Amino acid sequence: MCAHQPITAPTGNFLHVSAQMHNLDKQKTASSCKTLCPIAMTTYKLFLDDIRTVDMVYKNWSDKDFIIVRNFEDFKKTIMQKGLPEYISFDNDLGEDESGQVLPDGYHAAKWLVYESGLDLSKLNFYVHSANPVASKQIQGLLDNYIRHLRDESNEA
Repeated sequence: MCAHQPITAPTGNFLHVSAQMHNLDKQKTASSCKTLCPIAMTTYKLFLDDIRTVDMVYKNWSDKDFIIVRNFEDFKKTIMQKGLPEYISFDNDLGEDESGQVLPDGYHAAKWLVYESGLDLSKLNFYVHSANPVASKQIQGLLDNYIRHLRDESNEA
């Protein structure tokens, strides 16, 4: 099991989602988990959006309350360096590169968290602030279903 402690969720009127179990194999030891999980765990909020500022989404928070990342690569790099944030705010559409190719989006970031990061998502707190209703449902659905799976798995144990 991962040696990291759960992070307490912020309070507020936003959608918060949590689960009960770690997504790593129960046979893994804390030392093997360190190869998958970032060593440094700090309390911070992460805002993924290519254009918006925090105050455009939240009334009571500002840019100084979040680490702001504008693309998937910075999202991934920040989490791998600092650990899982106490709160993630997701946009979906993250723009295009110089050649007009669509960049990896917020759904890609959510899939990375679930399928590749190896992080303990049991206390994941998030809000999807994307203006894209279809993508918002995809991000929300992926994370909700994964968390439901973890809860079901924990009830079987």
